[in-house]
Amino acid sequence: MQIIISVSGLSKTYDSRFEALKKINLDIRRGEIFALLGPNGAGKTTLISIICGIVTASEGNVRVDGHDIVADYRAARAMIGLVPQELTTDAFESVWATVSFSRGLFGKPPNPAYIEKVLRDLSLWDKKDSKIITLSGGMKRRLLIAKALSHEPQVLFLDEPTAGVDVNLRRDMWQLVRSLQATGVTIILTTHYIDEAEEMADRIGVISKGEIILVDEKAELMRKLGKKQMTLQLQIALEHIPPALAAYQLELSSDGNELIYTFDAQGERTGIVALLKDLTDAAIVFKDLHTTQSSLEDIFVSLVKDAK
Repeated sequence: MQIIISVSGLSKTYDSRFEALKKINLDIRRGEIFALLGPNGAGKTTLISIICGIVTASEGNVRVDGHDIVADYRAARAMIGLVPQELTTDAFESVWATVSFSRGLFGKPPNPAYIEKVLRDLSLWDKKDSKIITLSGGMKRRLLIAKALSHEPQVLFLDEPTAGVDVNLRRDMWQLVRSLQATGVTIILTTHYIDEAEEMADRIGVISKGEIILVDEKAELMRKLGKKQMTLQLQIALEHIPPALAAYQLELSSDGNELIYTFDAQGERTGIVALLKDLTDAAIVFKDLHTTQSSLEDIFVSLVKDAK
C-alpha cells in the first residue's frame, strides 16, 4: 500500500533537556485509520505537532505525500487537517464565518456548497449563524472538525477528538470518520478510549516515553499478543490448588469456586487437554467452563508496563 506520511529518525528535545521523542520511524499508509496509543506524556501530541508543522523537530524529517514538512511546508501542510485537543476559536465569530475563513487560510476558493455539506455532516447546519460562544462543548468539538475539513485535506489528525463528549456524539463522529475514510482520506487519531481504537483502527501504534514500541495491524496484534482465559466453575470449592497442578499456574478465585487458566490461543499446544486430564486425576469436578479473549486494553497496558 502507498505511504502518505513518512517519519524518519525524528527526535525532539526541549530547552529543559526533556526528550519528548527519540528516533521515531513511522510510515502511515494512504487511506488507513491509524490509532496512536500511549499514556499521558508519551509524546503523542508532540509527534502530531511536528508532522503538522506546529513544532520544530530537533532532528529527523517528515514527508507528507512526498513533500518535506520543512522545505516544502505550504504544500505539505495543505494536505493536512488537524483537530487539536484544545478548543481554540474566536468566541464571537459565527460558525459559518470561522469555517469559511479556515478554508481561505489554505488558499482555497470559496465553496459554499462544500462548507454546507461539512456542517450538515457534523449536525452544525442549524447553528451556522450562531456565535461560537453560544455553542455547547460538544458542538465546539464538532466545529473544530469542521474547521479541519474546510480545505478538503487528504490527511486528518484527530488528537483526542471525543474527550469530554457524550456517547451519542462519539458515535456520530466515528460514523463521519468512516465516511471520510471511504472517500480516501487518511485518518490518524490519538485516543484514551481504547475501545474506539479497537473498533475503528486498521493499524495501531503504541508510543511510550517518546519511543514507538510497536506498530502492527490491529487483527495481527490481537492474534499475536492476545491471551485467552478459561474459567472452570467447580462443583466443590477448593481451599488451595493441589501441588500436582502447579505447572499450569492456575488462579483460584477468592471464594474457591473457580479455577482460571491463562493460555496462548495461537500456540500449538494450549495445555487444555492435559489440564482436564490432570483435574480428573486430582478428583476435581467442574460443572461449567467458559473462555474469554484479552482486549486491546489488556494488551496496551501490558505493552506499556513492559516498556517501563
